[in-house]
Amino acid sequence: MQTAVPTAAPTTVLTKTFADFAQRADYSLLDSLKADPQASVDGQDHRPRQVFSGHYVPVTPTPLPAPELVAHSPTLFLELGLGDGLAHDASFRRVFSGDITAAQEPMRPYGWATGYALSIYGSEYIQQCPFGTGNGYGDGRAISVFEGVFDGRRWEMQLKGGGPTPYCRGADGRAVLRSSVREFLAQELMHALGVPTSRSLTLYVSRSETVRRPWYSANSRSFDPDILVDNPAAITTRVAPSFLRVGQLELFARRARSGAHPEALSELRMIVQHLIERNYRQEIDPALDFADQVVELAGLFRGRLTSLVANWMRVGYCQGNFNSDNCAAGGYTLDYGPFGFCELFDPHFQPWTGGGQHFSFFNQPVAARANFQMFWSALRPLLEGNPEALARLDELRDGFAEAMGQELDAMWTSKLGLLRYDAELVQDLLQLMVASKADYTIFFRRLSDIPDDVSALQESFYLPCSEELDAQWTEWLQRWRARLEEAGDIRERAAAMQRVNPAITWREWLIAPAYERAAEGDYGLVRELQEVFRHPYDALPAELAATYDRLKPREFFNAGGVSHYSCSS
Repeated sequence: MQTAVPTAAPTTVLTKTFADFAQRADYSLLDSLKADPQASVDGQDHRPRQVFSGHYVPVTPTPLPAPELVAHSPTLFLELGLGDGLAHDASFRRVFSGDITAAQEPMRPYGWATGYALSIYGSEYIQQCPFGTGNGYGDGRAISVFEGVFDGRRWEMQLKGGGPTPYCRGADGRAVLRSSVREFLAQELMHALGVPTSRSLTLYVSRSETVRRPWYSANSRSFDPDILVDNPAAITTRVAPSFLRVGQLELFARRARSGAHPEALSELRMIVQHLIERNYRQEIDPALDFADQVVELAGLFRGRLTSLVANWMRVGYCQGNFNSDNCAAGGYTLDYGPFGFCELFDPHFQPWTGGGQHFSFFNQPVAARANFQMFWSALRPLLEGNPEALARLDELRDGFAEAMGQELDAMWTSKLGLLRYDAELVQDLLQLMVASKADYTIFFRRLSDIPDDVSALQESFYLPCSEELDAQWTEWLQRWRARLEEAGDIRERAAAMQRVNPAITWREWLIAPAYERAAEGDYGLVRELQEVFRHPYDALPAELAATYDRLKPREFFNAGGVSHYSCSS
């Protein structure tokens, strides 16, 4: 398991004007892939329709009326070499709140949306497509509006909630402020945790446009939403090296296998080549034969995916809906829809009411394996007639479970400060945590102090321990400390544990007040959370710890919209 190290600040002079920002534009996707031949020339393409071919649809976003800045990410701005003042620049605000007419050359006067396939645990689905063909799946509310190079790195910028596209399936293409705040803050936290992720750039809201969605009434104990709520419409800009998904490769592979049109296999090859260029070129030698590059790609993606899921479990994150269309082909966290972070430890934790146990916290490695299966399947048409390359590709698929297991073993080893994995010690610990109703984050952080007895861990338990449990904890702690002493200096082991076990986590009952206040025009709590989330491994000052480092209050258990929620965003 590897954790991502936040990128150092750029050494270049900060970009402070929108005109200078525009000069960073470099549209590799639009320049190297094919547009839908049935698309409009000007991007005025907002009605649901089938898209039969091409890699993207040019489409203009729908502007938010009278947009206000809720927050921007100073961390990402600095990394991109952008001055903070750009977030308040009129043209910058217009573009990233959906008004593409403010674009300046060499920027393009339209954005783009992409199609992808849907599979759940390796089963292909077309039923939810309004046309019953699968040609209606894709970016229904996400529109990319910029791609450029900053300090030698390529980034794509995408509006979440930018209005309808041909893939919107009859919806409005908008996002509500609630889900936008959640995605914005989650990306900030995950990056600071060292988990590979898409990033947050800006968050704008409209005071004059609202969106009606199902949600929960005050103090609701309902499992499903029980009322309709008018929410302020918002647009968050997420940033990533690319937004290519496993489901995109899967779509073009399906078309190639079925001979959907004469260019289907060529389009599959083009998007795989583009994926290599965008996300893997530094690791794949361009001099290799294409078949060898494809096999290299599969091996690298497997490594990134297994490491990613191990990191999710290290920090208590549950993706909630880990389909192939929500799985970034670049190997980082992408869609922050029905996600959550585990508080009361439960291997079956799943915050999304539509998710089920198959997408629960400890089932994420199995979901990842299913997504890799679809990735593997999508590459196979490119290797037909090359049995040696196919055999190597198959070996990568067959070895996924072992590779995933090795990453998980390394993750648990690091969380416990050990040098070697001890399966019995880990399994006994997890059983004790369940029996003691332990808070996942608080427990491991207190354990990082390497306590002498269980009393130091009690504040991480939601219920008092029985005498029998106390005795079991005492015996486990003795075994664990003996292993630590074998590993070297105890203080060094404690410091190593504190580098992988965060001091704070995402707690939905602390996030809800932030988006509720933001809906009233008070963005202070959103920005406080940004600051708290910037250094999640550092011990908090006492005044902040009293709020952010504590157990979930009883009233929030089984609370609709807090302990569980629908995907209405």
